Amino acid sequence: MNRSLVWFRRDLRLNDHAALYQALAAGGPVHAAFVFDTDILDGLADRADRRVAFIHDQVTQLKVELERHGGGLHVLHGAARVSIAQLAAQLGVNTVHANRDYEPYARRRDQAVAAALARQGRTLQLHRDQVVFETDELLNLAGRPYHVYTPYKRAWLAQLDPGRLAAYPVERHLDRLAPVAAGAMPALTDLGFQPVALDLPPADALWRVFQRRIDHYHETRDYPALDATSRLSVHLRFGTLSIRALARYAYERGGEGAQTWLSELIWREFYQMLLWHYPKTVEHAFQDKFDAIAWPNPPGHFEAWAEARTGYPMVDAAMRQLDQTGFMHNRLRMIAASFLVKDLHSDWRLGERWFAQKLLDYDQTANIGGWQWCASVGTDAQPWFRIFNPVTQSARFDPEGRFIRRWLPELGQVPDKYIHAPWQMPAAVQAQCGVHIGGDYPPPIVDHGRARASTLALFKERS
Repeated sequence: MNRSLVWFRRDLRLNDHAALYQALAAGGPVHAAFVFDTDILDGLADRADRRVAFIHDQVTQLKVELERHGGGLHVLHGAARVSIAQLAAQLGVNTVHANRDYEPYARRRDQAVAAALARQGRTLQLHRDQVVFETDELLNLAGRPYHVYTPYKRAWLAQLDPGRLAAYPVERHLDRLAPVAAGAMPALTDLGFQPVALDLPPADALWRVFQRRIDHYHETRDYPALDATSRLSVHLRFGTLSIRALARYAYERGGEGAQTWLSELIWREFYQMLLWHYPKTVEHAFQDKFDAIAWPNPPGHFEAWAEARTGYPMVDAAMRQLDQTGFMHNRLRMIAASFLVKDLHSDWRLGERWFAQKLLDYDQTANIGGWQWCASVGTDAQPWFRIFNPVTQSARFDPEGRFIRRWLPELGQVPDKYIHAPWQMPAAVQAQCGVHIGGDYPPPIVDHGRARASTLALFKERS
């Protein structure tokens, strides 16, 4: 019998699942496993981590779904590089199937698992699932990775064929799942974490809502008060939805809104391709000439940014949203990142690591790509001489201050005229609206004009 084991990782669903389909199609019985990997969990400082709570919830649902179809889920807690090979030996499987992960840690882990399985006479088979094109599947005419997004996108669309977006018909073979003796799902406290309340609708509910909005996505996506984005990033990160299903819908629907959203999905793959080819960018700038910029890191600047005390309402509202929900609107990610680097002169790596701690949808490839873009040190990045003005960005994308007032209620009564730059309020207006700048809300931590000039000087030294 062709016994196999499917190792679930960032693909927490049964439908349209590449590794599961390949294992089932090869015959049965097919076992399933998930590992709460201590090599990752032990490095998390926050014991009330939203991501762990989300994963725990989704794994619980996956276990129930597998059992409903006559199978089960082996839920392990330990180092995955050891646990998977041990479980494979215990079950007597021939092959372990998993969907490929492109981050540097995952690649090292999978190499260790493959080696351990090989010593037992077993194999690890990895499949493409979380992207439409992976690794070396899209290269330029010189056989090299694309460094600029637009030609990458053109190649992505030109080489797309219906087969790449077709769903894997997993449901045809679910009778080949191997039953597992009923076992209790470990509680979060068993894993060393605290329960966290997650105010996040199910993936299918979010997707249905966004399908009704997608035609206007290109018009509304940059306005955080409208809540007009898909909010599916966390579900893409942990694979509770299939990228093929989402890309297929957008591609077939057409229209400017759907095409704009499809472009965002392609950006995601562009960054995954880049980190695969250039793992050094986890710590180093893609553009070598900017890697040695001596960021001043003025004392207190990073802390004020992280704690929403910069005195720039759009930045502070974004950081407060992140702290309280684990989410930040994409336009605000760009504004906040640009402000930390180019106004507060803090190293982009500090911000990238902060987002890694706080974002529920944290994806290393997209986060590093996005931070290097904002810092103007990455590939196809924002030109270093273009620097977001936090006040004009605020006025453009939150003109009535609705988003600001939602997250900074202390500014709730500030007139529209001053909501984007409250330090400009005369004392009489401050008294009238009950906001004392320097007491109830901080004055601006830096002057944007002077900070901009200093940033230009930093980059000119390396250009």
